[in-house]
Amino acid sequence: MASSADNDNNTLDDPMVFIIIGKAYEREGDEGIDIHVMLSAPDDDTAVREALNALSEEGFLEADLDQIGTLTGAPEDEPHASAYKGALEGEVAIIRFA
Repeated sequence: MASSADNDNNTLDDPMVFIIIGKAYEREGDEGIDIHVMLSAPDDDTAVREALNALSEEGFLEADLDQIGTLTGAPEDEPHASAYKGALEGEVAIIRFA
């Protein structure tokens, strides 16, 4: 009887889109800004590194990243829907909540 082999080398059809939730600080001593970062990456370590690099490029001095997860589908509501589309195109989207 033939069976298909299952291994860890299977690739996903769609890229993994991560959402990272946290707080970012523009100046030392500030209260911080709640943020969501959405990006496509091969794994969570790469996602965190790329998110921190993007936050640094946007002028943030530091960030506390609280949660990370992958999205299983496109969000319907803005601004997350546009951020998801950007992540699929290779962008790192930073959503700020003031």
